[in-house]
Amino acid sequence: MLQAGRNLIDEESGALASKRYVIVDRDTKYTRQFRRLVEESGTEVIRLPPMSPNLNAYAERFIRSIKDECLRRMIFIGQGSLRRAIGEYMAHYHEERNHQGLENRLIRPGSTHAGNAECIQRRRRLGGMLNSYYRSAA
Repeated sequence: MLQAGRNLIDEESGALASKRYVIVDRDTKYTRQFRRLVEESGTEVIRLPPMSPNLNAYAERFIRSIKDECLRRMIFIGQGSLRRAIGEYMAHYHEERNHQGLENRLIRPGSTHAGNAECIQRRRRLGGMLNSYYRSAA
């Protein structure tokens, strides 16, 4: 676990490189030693209050979505392919994917497209694994 923590906070290539905060729950895997290592790298550790499961619900739901819709469907060849997949998924999630919690709307609605008379277009991400549909402008 300690080596995994060092890889996580490596100042040049770690997942927490140049991050200001990391939010953790009260799970025992976030030991005092782990939190100290993260803080020594310049990232502030924010621990959720005890017995507050709803504070973690949004993060848990996002993790479930990215795993189910993207990560479990791919085989990664190094850190670069993983970073590309996550970047593509993030763009899809914020700009193209409808969200039930927002009444099936987009988080960041783009420009409105043409009316019903035009052909439906498909935007493909990650080789067609993530798709969104829109009507092209005239």
